[in-house]
Amino acid sequence: MKRFKENIKKYYKYAKYAAKSELKAEVANSYLNWVWWVLDPICFMIIYTFIVQIVFKTSEQYFPVFVFIGLTAWNFFNTTVSGSVKLVSANKAIVTKVYIPKYILLLVKCFKNCFKMLISWALVLILMLLFKVPFSFKILYWFPIVIVLLVVTFGISSILLHFGIFVEDLFNVTNIFLKLVFYLSGVFYSINSRIKGVLRLLLLKCNPIAFVMDQFRRVMLYNQIPSFKWLGIWFVIGIILSAIGISIIHKYENSYAKVI
Repeated sequence: MKRFKENIKKYYKYAKYAAKSELKAEVANSYLNWVWWVLDPICFMIIYTFIVQIVFKTSEQYFPVFVFIGLTAWNFFNTTVSGSVKLVSANKAIVTKVYIPKYILLLVKCFKNCFKMLISWALVLILMLLFKVPFSFKILYWFPIVIVLLVVTFGISSILLHFGIFVEDLFNVTNIFLKLVFYLSGVFYSINSRIKGVLRLLLLKCNPIAFVMDQFRRVMLYNQIPSFKWLGIWFVIGIILSAIGISIIHKYENSYAKVI
């Protein structure tokens, strides 16, 4: 981990400026520019709200905000994890010419997605005001929950970054698996109210993104205290996954250029 800390200090500025460049490039040829970062999650929220609340007649309280919280957490997790699989090959021009710790490329991706996620969280707060969701000090528990989300996402992504170089079909497998996880995570429905018994326990405790969504909603919508026990467990799991991913990358990263 000492080497990891030294590399983070050394390449932090590069990661920050590279993330800014990617954000600018993403909207460079768009008429609406950065407005798409606002419109995209809002459009999905409207679609899911219409389908679930109007068509299927759900009675979930503050449902548009409920969905937006789920989408905000899911979009960060999904785009980071799916993008990590081919991250090294997508940066072939850099990897084959200069040395850079390969998890710095992942850090760039995380910075970029974090910025877009923060925009979505700002929109969540605006929606909470519009729908008159009661605010309380418990909303401050948002901070430890988002830290757990960041650590777990980085851990999973760092491992996939490595294996994505050697397993060509991993990208397709990951996308299929993420689609399954999406429907099992309660993005547009409440696992607590719609699923009972052991299955509910498995989905909320063994699925990190479902657990994180549930915790965000508890502190932001329902004025409840999060489960610190399980936040601690998933934080430790995220640290372990990150340590495994970083160790594997350190061990094999010199061979990446040859493979791609």
